Parts: sequence; C-alpha cells; structure tokens
Amino acid sequence: MENIRDEVKELQIGLKVRRLRQERRMTLQDLATATGLSKPLLSQVENEQVIPPLGTLLRISKAFKVALQFFFQEEGHNKKCILTRAGESRKMYRRPAQDETPQPYTYHSLAFGKKHRNMEPFLVEFEPRQCHEGLQVSHEGEEFLFLIEGALELHYGEQVMTMAPGDSVYYDSSEPHGYVATGDGPTRAVAVIYSKGG
Repeated sequence: MENIRDEVKELQIGLKVRRLRQERRMTLQDLATATGLSKPLLSQVENEQVIPPLGTLLRISKAFKVALQFFFQEEGHNKKCILTRAGESRKMYRRPAQDETPQPYTYHSLAFGKKHRNMEPFLVEFEPRQCHEGLQVSHEGEEFLFLIEGALELHYGEQVMTMAPGDSVYYDSSEPHGYVATGDGPTRAVAVIYSKGG
C-alpha cells in the first residue's frame, strides 16, 4: 500500500488539480458542477488518494481550459525529445483494494516530461470486465488505439467492434466510446489521445 501512495504522490496530479482550482478561485462544488463529477471523488483526486481515469481527467482539464498534457509534464522540464525505455513508463492508475470496484484499465504515460505537446500517448492495460453503465465517455478530439495483445470490444456510439492483436482504430472522440477486454489473458494497447482545449 505504501508503494501505491508513493507512486500517486510522485505524479502530483492531485496537487495540480488543487492548484488550478485555487488559481481560478473555484470551490470543490464549483468544480463538481463544471465537470459533472462528485465532490467526494474530486476531493479524493486532490488528496492524492486516487488517480482519475482518463475520461475523468479530460473532464477536469476541460473545466480548467487546459490541455490534458498539463497533468503529465514535470515542472521545469522542456525537453524536445523524450525516449521512454520498456518498463520505464509512468504508471498512472492504482490497482483497487479488495473491497473496491475493479477499474477498467491502468495507464502509463509514454511522454512524461515533454511540454507543449499536441498528442498524449499511453500504454493501456485493460482488466477483463463486463460492460456496465457509464463505460462510455466522450470529449472533443481524436483517438488512435493499436492493440498489442489480448482481445477488445470497442463500443463506439451504437456500434460494437471486436479487435484482435495488430488491429488499430482511429476515431472522433466526441462520439461516446469505451472498451471492454474480452480475453482471459493480458490485454495491452498503445493509445494516443489528441484533446482540443488549453
């Protein structure tokens, strides 16, 4: 549990959210209203008890009018080129405790530290799970996903598409979308998000 806490603190996403909110003189209730997210969830994010899923973080970034990449860059860094070695990517989502609802995926930033970027690349590891209410998210921008291993179902609007290793998909993310891992083994993909805003 200590490692999880250290990992979450290292990312400082909660600190960045709180700083933005205070700079804009917003209360937690103001942010909850702007994002459609609950005050308890936002409080957990700010207190670094939980790292928000990408859909949640996109809502927060839109409310603050900053780009998604704001949350995945380090203060003072302005490298033009970032090389991320295998196994060195920054993990961005903690595994749930036994009594918690399993999360649909964990994600790792593949460009942590690069400022002023227009794309946000991630390595995504999906947990096998059933489709559920609230699975689909929508936001302005575009997404690309390349499936490395496992099996995925892409729910895009009213469509359901099955994906096998080597398959890729590029889509307008303003349409509600979400993924369900359908295989028994590990399911991993590279996802690149372009989010307008900021």
